[in-house]
Amino acid sequence: MTATIDPYAVGAPARGFLARLSPLAKLAGPLPAMLLLIFTRDLATPAVFLGLAYVLVLAGARLTGRIALLLFVAVPVGAAVIGFALSLWADPSRVDRSVPIVSLGDWTLYLGAIEIGLATGIRLAAILALGFIAGLTTTGPDLVRALVQQLRVPYRIGYTALAAFRFVPRFGYELEVIRQAHRVRGAHVGRGPFAAVARWWGYIVPLLAGAIRHAERVALAMDARAFGAHPDRTERYLLPWRRRDTVFTALFWIASTAVLVALFPWTL
Repeated sequence: MTATIDPYAVGAPARGFLARLSPLAKLAGPLPAMLLLIFTRDLATPAVFLGLAYVLVLAGARLTGRIALLLFVAVPVGAAVIGFALSLWADPSRVDRSVPIVSLGDWTLYLGAIEIGLATGIRLAAILALGFIAGLTTTGPDLVRALVQQLRVPYRIGYTALAAFRFVPRFGYELEVIRQAHRVRGAHVGRGPFAAVARWWGYIVPLLAGAIRHAERVALAMDARAFGAHPDRTERYLLPWRRRDTVFTALFWIASTAVLVALFPWTL
């Protein structure tokens, strides 16, 4: 049986031109910029990459309300909080002390410290936003398929890791079922820290038993499908590297190079 090619990457959680790209292209394009952002110390360079990532995500993915809240509320607020917190801990001897902002006794908050803190917060937000390009438009199975098909990662490693990651939502579901069962039975009723510890202690044993049962079912299913018996396996559909993936990666690298050449403080 020969696997067919799905030109639209069926299974992607969002639709748009990003969902039709190879998962590897959406990783390879932003990856050099994400690595170089670690070494930036200015405000302009990460701000431009942050804007570029937001433009791509807004234009190439269909966003839900929760994701929009994450992009436009959680990320900016988190960057601002981290930037302000880091500005409070900045070494005054290593920042520009020409413009004091707040003075409390012997301690003074300078504008240079705020700029350093905000630069760090925006840099972290830019790295996170660049990761959203692949993270919001790619599913775990598609990423594993692309790694196995294009980078020749052994499927025994890829699909085993995927099965392990899928244990997490399974544990969440079973934990919710256990909580509902305890509520119906009226177990561990009460408030306060000791009651909370007693409730969580009552969740451990049934959750562990459910995890063992689920692991046994997964192992039996893999054995029934002869997982690992052959050097390769038949895929449900293929995720080839297409011309548009090359164009996207090349354009992203060109744009990243232009931004770094124009804004990166090479003299530092």
